[in-house]
Amino acid sequence: MKNFITENLALGVCYYPEHWPKELWEQDFKRMKELNFSYVRMAEFAWTVLEPQEGVYDFTLFDEAIEMAAQFDLKVILGTPTATPPVWLTHNYPEVLNAKKDGTVFHPGMRRHYNYNSKKYWEFSEKIVDKLSNHYKNNKNVVGWQIDNELNCEIDEFYSQADHDQFKVWLKNKYTTLNNLNEAWGTVFWNQTYTDWSQVYLTRTTVRDSPNPRQALDEKRFFSDSAIRYADMQAEVIRKNTSNQWITTNGMFGHINNHELTQQALDFYSYDSYPNFHKIIDDKSIAPLEDRKWSFNLSKVRDISNNFAVMEQQSGPGGWTNRIEHPTPKHGQIRLWTYQSIAHGADLITYFRWRTATKGQEMYWHGIYDYGNKENHRVKEITNVSSELENIGKQIAGTQYQAEVALATSYINDWDGENDNWYGNYINTSNEEIFKTMQYHHIPVDIINTDSLSKAEELTKYKTIILPHFAIITESLKELLQDYAVNGGTLIFGARSGYKNEHGQTRMLPFPGNLRDLTGVEITNFTRLNFKEPSKTIRFDQSKDSLEINDFAEVLEPINDKAQVIASYEDDEFEHGPAITKHAIGSGKVYYCGAVFNQNMFYALLKESNNLLYNQDFELPSEVEYACRKDVERNYYFILNFSGSSKKIKINSVKQDLHFNKEIQGEVELEKYGVMILTDKS
Repeated sequence: MKNFITENLALGVCYYPEHWPKELWEQDFKRMKELNFSYVRMAEFAWTVLEPQEGVYDFTLFDEAIEMAAQFDLKVILGTPTATPPVWLTHNYPEVLNAKKDGTVFHPGMRRHYNYNSKKYWEFSEKIVDKLSNHYKNNKNVVGWQIDNELNCEIDEFYSQADHDQFKVWLKNKYTTLNNLNEAWGTVFWNQTYTDWSQVYLTRTTVRDSPNPRQALDEKRFFSDSAIRYADMQAEVIRKNTSNQWITTNGMFGHINNHELTQQALDFYSYDSYPNFHKIIDDKSIAPLEDRKWSFNLSKVRDISNNFAVMEQQSGPGGWTNRIEHPTPKHGQIRLWTYQSIAHGADLITYFRWRTATKGQEMYWHGIYDYGNKENHRVKEITNVSSELENIGKQIAGTQYQAEVALATSYINDWDGENDNWYGNYINTSNEEIFKTMQYHHIPVDIINTDSLSKAEELTKYKTIILPHFAIITESLKELLQDYAVNGGTLIFGARSGYKNEHGQTRMLPFPGNLRDLTGVEITNFTRLNFKEPSKTIRFDQSKDSLEINDFAEVLEPINDKAQVIASYEDDEFEHGPAITKHAIGSGKVYYCGAVFNQNMFYALLKESNNLLYNQDFELPSEVEYACRKDVERNYYFILNFSGSSKKIKINSVKQDLHFNKEIQGEVELEKYGVMILTDKS
C-alpha cells in the first residue's frame, strides 16, 4: 500500500493566481502563512496560460507565483493542466474531443471534454507535462504533482472514434481471437456473433438502450484501463525528469480501478471531500447518514492509501450557475469535516478554495474568503483548526485507522451491476444500511476492495468480512475467502451471491453458484419484492425477533449438518423456509442471508453472531461518530458530533484530551458539531 508520508498533519489551500491581479498575490500568500498553511495547490486548469499557442510555452506567471509563495514558506503542489485542453487545441484537432454514445461531440465550454485515447491528445499532453515538469524539476518549493484533475468526473464514458478504435486493440490483447470474444460475450444469443474485428465497437445506441451486458462490462474495464494508461503516461514523464517530487491524483469517480491506478502510477492517492453534498439529496431512508456519509467515502479512500491527502476539502457553500449543490456550512462544520477526514486517514488537507471565483460556472462555489475578501466565520474557524493541529499534529501523523470488521466492495460487481437490476440496485442499498448500522453503534469498519486481493493474509486482520451482493465471485476470490474462514474468520454474504463468472455470465449451478460448499446452502426459491409485495417478514430462531426485509428474498436449504438455520420466513408461500443460515467451516463460520440488508436486520444478525465489538471505553449516542487511529505505542480516539445539538458522552476510563491537554473521565457534554480527540493516559 502506498501512503502519504509526513511528520505532521498539514493544511493547505487551492489557489488560482491566473484568476487574480498580481497585486493581490502577496496579501493572499501572507494570509495563508498566518493561517499556518503549509501547502498551496495550483495550475490544474491553466494550460493556455502555460502554452498560449501550439508549441509556445510561457511559465512566467507561475514562476512569479511560486517564487512569491516561497517567500512565505508555502510548498507548491502543481497540477498537470490536462483536464481542460486549450481552445486552440480542440479547434485545430477536433479528434481529441469526447463524444456521447450516439456520436454527439462534446465541445469547449465545460471541462473534461477530451478523450484518453486520442493520439493527438496524448502527444500534446505528453509535451506539456514534459515541459512543465522539466522546468520545475529543480524548484525546491515544488514538492508534488497532481495528475490531471478528478479523472472521470462529470463524465465516465467515452465514445469518440479514437475510443472505438482503441477498444478493438484492447479486446485483441485480452481475447486474442474472435472466437474467444464471442464466447466471453455470449454473442450466440440474439445472433450477435462477430465474424470480423471491423464489426466490433464499444456499446452503441440500441433498442430500449439495453446493450449486450458482457460487452458493457468489458467496456467499463476498458474505460478504466484507458484512464490509468493516460495517468501513467504523465507519471512516467514526470519521473523521467525528477525523482524528488511526489505524484498523486484526486478522485474518486466512476469507471476507474483506483487501486490499480495508484499501484501503477501514483505515490499515494488523494480525495476531494464535500460532505455537504447530502443537502441536495432527498434521502427518505431510515436515519440517513447525511454529511456523515462522507466517512464511507473516506473509508474507501483509506483502502487505497492508509494515509492520504485531501486535495479539496469543503470550506464554503457550493454550486454552479446552473445548479445548487449545498448550503453554507454551519458554525463548527468546517472544523468537524476537517477532523472527519483526519480521523479516516488524511494527513494533508487542502481547502477548496482560497477565494470564491468571480467568473465562470463556479462563481457560486465559495471558498474560505468571499468576493469581498474580508474576514468571515469560515476564516476564523479554519484559524482555530490550524492552531489545534499545530499542537497535536505530530502525534497523529502517520497513525493508522483501526477496524476489526470489513465491508467488501468490488469494481467488477459495481460495473456489472450498472446493467443488471437483479442485483446491482441492491449494492448501494446494502452498503449504506450496513455502514449506518456500524456508524450508529460505533463499530469501526474498513472498506476493502476484493479485486486487488492476492493473499488470504490480507484478510486476517479482520474478525468479520461482509460481502453484500457479490454476483461475480471468481474462483481465486472464493479460495481466498475459504482460507480466511477455515482459519477462524467470519463471512457474511447477502442475496444474489456467487452465481456469475468473471465474464458476468451465469454459472450452470444452483444458486449461490460457486459459493455452495462455502456457505453450506442451496437456494430453492426466490423472488423480487415490489410495490405489490413490498416486504416479507423473517423471524430469528433464538431471539424470536420478527423483522421485515425488502427488495429481494431467497429461500435457503442447508446441504450438510454443519449448516444451521438462524432465521426463517413467516410466509406460507415460502413454507416458513430458512432465510439466514450459519455454516461452520474449519474454525470459522459463514453466514448467508437471502435478502437485501437493512439496519434492523443487520443489527439482529450482528447480535446473533456476537460481532457487536463494543468499545468498553466510551458510551456514545448514535449521533456521534467514533474512530480510532493508532501507532505502535498509543491509540488516538476521535469523537465527532454530527448533530446540531450538544450530546452527552461518557468516558469510562481516564483519557488525555489532546485539545485541552488535560485528563478527562466521566460524563461530559460535546457541543454541536464538536470534536474531541483523546488518547490513553501515559
